[in-house]
Amino acid sequence: MRSLPVIVVAALAIGAWSAVAAFEHDRPQAGAWQEIAWPFPRDGWPAGRAFRCSGEVCGDDVELYVRPKIGFCNCDSGVADDDEVDRVADLDLMSQRFTPLEPGKVVRIADMPGRLRSYDLKMADGSQHAAVGIAVSRRCDLLVAVAQGTGSAPGVQRVALDFLGSDDMTRWMMSAMGER
Repeated sequence: MRSLPVIVVAALAIGAWSAVAAFEHDRPQAGAWQEIAWPFPRDGWPAGRAFRCSGEVCGDDVELYVRPKIGFCNCDSGVADDDEVDRVADLDLMSQRFTPLEPGKVVRIADMPGRLRSYDLKMADGSQHAAVGIAVSRRCDLLVAVAQGTGSAPGVQRVALDFLGSDDMTRWMMSAMGER
C-alpha cells in the first residue's frame, strides 16, 4: 500500500507534464509559420493554402500562397520558361505591377520539376515588396506558389523554399496533386 501514493503522484506528474507539452506544442511560436485564410477572391481555380511567417525564422514578414491547378500544364514540357512562371504563379492576385529581377531558375519541389523567378512587387498602397513565383508540374497538372515579403528577394526565396520542402507541406502538395 505504500507504493500507491507514489504511483498516484507519478501519474499526476506525468499528466501535468503532458498537458504542458501539449499546450506548448499548440501555442504559436514567435516567428513560426502560421496558416491564414486564403485572402484572394474566387477565380477559375480552387483556393489554396496561405501562410504567414514573421520574426526570427523569416527575418522579415513573409506570406506564402500555394495551390494546385489541375489540368493546366503542358503535359509534354511541363513548366518550360520564365514567361510561363510570370503567367501562372498568381503574382497578379497580389498586384498587377510586378517586375522580374533576373532570369528564373530550375527548381524541384516535392519531386516535381519546374521554375522559380524573383520579382519586385509594387503593392496597391505604394509599398515595394520582394516576391518569388514558383511553378512546378506533375504530368498535366501544375502546382503554383508565390511568396511575398518586406525583405530581400533572396531572403523571401530561402524561407519559402525551406517551408515548401518541409515534410508536412510535401505531403500536402503530393496529396493535392492526386498522389498518395
